Amino acid sequence: MSDPTETAAADATADATADATTAAAEPETDSAYWARYYAVTLERPAWQTVRKAIELFAAEGRPAGSHPGFAVDLGCGGGRDARALLRAGWQVLAMDRESEAIRVLESAAATERGLGERLSTATGDFADFEVPACDVVNASLCLPFVPRDQFDGMWRRIVAALPAGGRFAAMVFGDHDASAGEEGMTCLSPDEFRGLLGGFEIEFWTETEEDKPTALGEPHHFHLVEFVARKLA
Repeated sequence: MSDPTETAAADATADATADATTAAAEPETDSAYWARYYAVTLERPAWQTVRKAIELFAAEGRPAGSHPGFAVDLGCGGGRDARALLRAGWQVLAMDRESEAIRVLESAAATERGLGERLSTATGDFADFEVPACDVVNASLCLPFVPRDQFDGMWRRIVAALPAGGRFAAMVFGDHDASAGEEGMTCLSPDEFRGLLGGFEIEFWTETEEDKPTALGEPHHFHLVEFVARKLA
């Protein structure tokens, strides 16, 4: 007859092994994935597109005085771009679909004097977000995650939010990116993006295609299109 203590221990070990196997087999949630991404990228510098937009406005003497300028940062993530705008004197509305992104940004902004006072935040889906009237829209690597059947509407709302002289700074995936063709993704060709910017003066444009790890170390073929464009009318 077996020892009941040994049987219980064996059962507990089997249960623990089964639980670990099940946990390993369960796919990571989007929220957990992005939480890891924010932790890795929190202290990285702002993307070159938003830095360029800040420089172009500064050359025009903006923001200044009683008109600090209003920026909307779509898909703000952990806030690397939003904080750069805040440090440059802008009022910023930062939005993301992940509440953890907003928590990370607000926490980081609170550690720097004066930043939190000019920051407002929103949580929602980029695809149907009503972009308020603003001087600059920044969209770093978020627009590709808008499904194609909603992309044109999102783009129109961005354009409509900007006045003449306003700027649109963005990083998007081109049609050679590894994400092209994935369900729910929009990865257009560089020519298609240029066509969408017909009412803008393109002040900065660069295309990069390379194999390199993502911020979380995953292999990826990147096709990045980066631009800053000034609305003409």
